[in-house]
Amino acid sequence: MTDFSKILDKAKELEAKMKESQENIKKIRAEGKSGSNSVKVTLDGEGEMQKLEISDELLKEEKSIIEDLIVAAHNNAKSQLKTKTKEEISKAAGGFGIPGFKWPL
Repeated sequence: MTDFSKILDKAKELEAKMKESQENIKKIRAEGKSGSNSVKVTLDGEGEMQKLEISDELLKEEKSIIEDLIVAAHNNAKSQLKTKTKEEISKAAGGFGIPGFKWPL
């Protein structure tokens, strides 16, 4: 019975750490750039775009070029966000290796 109560204690501890991690993830900001910094996209921890910056020089370019650079900057920010999110989850789950469980990111 002691082993089961230890498992429950660990589960409660993991749950508390994951809740804290979820709050920390919401605070994460990731900035993606493209076109020699002519486009910058900032995403929050939930993947919502918070800011889009386009340089004045870029606005003189063709629409399709601007669109491509926005997509590239967004993808760059999304990649950084995934990395930062995985790091935060790893901190929370450190020492709680669950065989066969893959984190959803």
